[in-house]
Amino acid sequence: MAQKVIQDGRRARGDATRRVVLSSATDLASVEGLDGLTIGRLAGSSGRSKSSIATLFGSKERLQLATVAAAREIFVDRIIVPARDEPRGLSRLVALLRHALIYSRDRVFPGGCFFAATAADVDSKPGEVSDAIRSATSAWYAYIDAQIAHAIEADELTVDEAGAELLAFHLIALYEEANSRSLLMRDDRPYTLAAAAMTERLIAAGAPSDLVVALDS
Repeated sequence: MAQKVIQDGRRARGDATRRVVLSSATDLASVEGLDGLTIGRLAGSSGRSKSSIATLFGSKERLQLATVAAAREIFVDRIIVPARDEPRGLSRLVALLRHALIYSRDRVFPGGCFFAATAADVDSKPGEVSDAIRSATSAWYAYIDAQIAHAIEADELTVDEAGAELLAFHLIALYEEANSRSLLMRDDRPYTLAAAAMTERLIAAGAPSDLVVALDS
């Protein structure tokens, strides 16, 4: 029994340390990219020793993969989970876009959207880290696509298949441009412009104006 208590205590401390380190890792990677995320650099930013971080993750690649997984969990918690309170289709699509803009604007990560910040590091490189970023991004795009499809099925949007694909591209591009321009110009105005452009684009695709007004809130 005593041995189990000791082991459970060690595991709890290890889990707590891992959470602290990954919190620092996601913040660091959002600013400096995944290439800048090394065990040594993270030790300096997290206040933990290099040996303790190496024990937790073993290698730079495993650290990077754990960081991507942690960032993906935060992304889902901040954007997708609250949007699920809305019915599938246009209402959920609007909620997803609104929460995405808020997530970026409020700097959940200091470098803005984690996946926009890190994609440039890995987009042309093979390997598990690139695959992890691609998987998370593809899942986000697919979820937007799915809500547009549900909205079309419910007659909340009136575009055809080609129009649906273009609409999804425009909405995501507006979000990514707002994130990028806000960081560069150090100004929140791009989020207001993106919300207005998203509203305009959805209405042009047949959405009732009263169902998309929440984008501006």
